[in-house]
Amino acid sequence: MPSNKLTDFKCCDQCRHSWENPCPRRVECFTEGPLCHDNAECKELRRSMRLQILRQDISKPVIYVGAGTCGLGAGAGKTLEAIRGYLSSKSVDADVVVVGCIGLCVAEPMVDVQLPGRCRVSFQNITHHRVEALLDSALGGKMPVDMVLGQHRQEGLEPFADVPYLDKHPFFAPQTRWVLANCGIIDPLSMDEYVARGGYRAMSATIRNMDPAALCDMVEMSGLRGRGGGGFPTGKKWKFALGTPSDQKYMVCNADEGDPGAFMDRAVIEGDPHRLLEGIALASYAIGASKAYVYIRAEYPLAIRHLKEAIAQAKAAGLMGSNILDSGFSLEIVIKQGAGAFVCGEETALINSIEGKRGMPRPRPPFPAVKGLFGKPTVINNVETLANLPSLVANGAAWFSAVGSKGSKGTKVFALSGKVTRTGLVEVAMGMPMRRIIFDIGGGVPDGKSFKAAQIGGPSGGCIPTSQLDIEIDYESLKTIGAMMGSGGLVVMDEDTCMVDVAKFFMDFIQRESCGKCIPCREGTRRMLEVLQRITKSRGSEKGNDALERFQGVMYLNRLAEVIRDTSLCGLGQTAPNPVLSTLRWFRDEYEAHVYERRCPAGACTELRRFTIDANLCKGCTLCAKKCPTKAIMGAPKSPHYIIPDKCIGCGTCKDICPAAAVIPQD
Repeated sequence: MPSNKLTDFKCCDQCRHSWENPCPRRVECFTEGPLCHDNAECKELRRSMRLQILRQDISKPVIYVGAGTCGLGAGAGKTLEAIRGYLSSKSVDADVVVVGCIGLCVAEPMVDVQLPGRCRVSFQNITHHRVEALLDSALGGKMPVDMVLGQHRQEGLEPFADVPYLDKHPFFAPQTRWVLANCGIIDPLSMDEYVARGGYRAMSATIRNMDPAALCDMVEMSGLRGRGGGGFPTGKKWKFALGTPSDQKYMVCNADEGDPGAFMDRAVIEGDPHRLLEGIALASYAIGASKAYVYIRAEYPLAIRHLKEAIAQAKAAGLMGSNILDSGFSLEIVIKQGAGAFVCGEETALINSIEGKRGMPRPRPPFPAVKGLFGKPTVINNVETLANLPSLVANGAAWFSAVGSKGSKGTKVFALSGKVTRTGLVEVAMGMPMRRIIFDIGGGVPDGKSFKAAQIGGPSGGCIPTSQLDIEIDYESLKTIGAMMGSGGLVVMDEDTCMVDVAKFFMDFIQRESCGKCIPCREGTRRMLEVLQRITKSRGSEKGNDALERFQGVMYLNRLAEVIRDTSLCGLGQTAPNPVLSTLRWFRDEYEAHVYERRCPAGACTELRRFTIDANLCKGCTLCAKKCPTKAIMGAPKSPHYIIPDKCIGCGTCKDICPAAAVIPQD
């Protein structure tokens, strides 16, 4: 296959451009835009080149390996090594392409095989020891049914009659994949593949044919709102910065992604970095910025490597840097690695960190759009917001706003995790009921357990109980039940989850991640955590006035949460009480069981667990007595044993080790 570099593209002898003098319309020439010279030679060359780049015209097998962070964690590195070893040992001539995550993380490691003239087929859970069996069958044209996930629809290629289409899989069928369209499909390190799929066309046309104000108007009319959690209208934010006079303006991409259970931004950058770069360029042009920063946590080494490579490729092709495509627009993109502080997800704390200061929020106003990075007008958008722009600008505001609900347009990407059958990244139209995401796309709760709640929005969000499962996913509706969209983390919990324990987990996280600048957040979250810790402890661990302080803390819990919410400096502190307020609202009975009965209904709080031994089932094997860390189990060999309640710490070791299942929880 030829190099197919965009920088080298030359459609016919009439186009006398070179590396030193590139064609300013090469993006359009390279894809489906108007040609410089409308002749048969140009059209055929472009068609042939695109087919090769998109691998719709191949002469040998192509094997794709999903090697995003999730895939590598599941063993994709060993799978990739085994594939290369197989091809070498059997002298098979085939291309191996490393791609990002397609979203279905539960099926990792994923491997696709494409034969000449045939559609690409995806296979699931291909660990290294399954590689030989897969390739023996697939390269011979026989697709192993037990490994098949589905085949891709590819125009002009012959499908396999006995293989279902991937877009009919229950995980993918309900999705509307705009931001994730290329993830897991293309080689993220190939700019040519991105361009051949229409990439950079929106940017190329916009910087030559549309003024910044018109671009701001288009984005505002589309209804695109910030996907980082706040949901502020993107076009309106841009207009504040555009209308502020300054000799220098900045665009900042927030890729910090600090919420537990959220990994959307990482997957987008790993799988489709050029989409983000095009979005950054469009946003920078809209506000008049000539310099952009990508603030990304250092814990994302693969994403950082792909982003650096993509920036270098774009600069080499004249799509970044000075005088982009001879349009007069220039843009420099700088990667700034963060240390993983949760507070740096707040935009003013993020600005401080880029400036080399401690990541702490600033009072507002002035807002960053007026006075931000280095005192200059600055717009901060998150990865998903920016990744929406190429498709939005290419297709128009009406196209974008046609999908979604009344107040929330477009799609939203969620990281679906926890007690759900099909974990992974999902992208759905705004307004889809939560029930469809969890039960249709996610496959519901595994192991016959019942659904209890879904935590949405991370530490700043709230819980959605069973009674609210039909709530539509949009910014306004979630607020009515004490939750929020957040960046997109969606953690499913089953009947074995203690909601008091969930609130304690998030409060512990928030308390540790508080920057400490303002007293309500710094001290208030610590007091809330102490209250939650007290009500999950047993009587045996109490001393002095602990019992009285326990009840006093519970009485003031709501009031304390309201004070923190109303008086904290930044949005992170203001939303810190949400997990407690949300669980109190929907699961008050669990709190009451902890407070009044010193009982954990879910059996998750160790100090409140109590066990008993069924004398009819106990065989007197003595295993439980030997393993009990506090010697709380008594009994003679081959005789029923019993537990001394005052010594039992509820660790559950006896229950886990009992071969007769004689140890049972005591209500």
